[in-house]
Amino acid sequence: VQLQASGGGLVQAGGSLKLSCAASGSSVEMNAMSWYRQSPGKQRELVADITNLGKADYADSVKGRFTISRDNEKKMVYLQMNSLKPEDTAVYYCHLSPIGHPKSVLGYWGQGTQVTVSS
Repeated sequence: VQLQASGGGLVQAGGSLKLSCAASGSSVEMNAMSWYRQSPGKQRELVADITNLGKADYADSVKGRFTISRDNEKKMVYLQMNSLKPEDTAVYYCHLSPIGHPKSVLGYWGQGTQVTVSS
């Protein structure tokens, strides 16, 4: 499986961005998918994940501002980010978990897309 993330960019605080991640090479409908982020000097952190049945979970820091969704037919996962803050600045990675292990960091990673939020 290959994952291709896109949609990052530069936005002012309070603005919005929508990240997309396209999976290729295999069906993903049985896998949980997620978005992680990593900023300089910090560990990679889980932002949001969504199970194969569509149940979403979020980091406390983004609850109420970010929405994760997926389209199994298109093999896509999305991250709608609203009310962006400078502390959201990071490289965002999409991730595909192994079947049956929705919280595992094993599986497949996309290449990352940079999100920069200016104050």
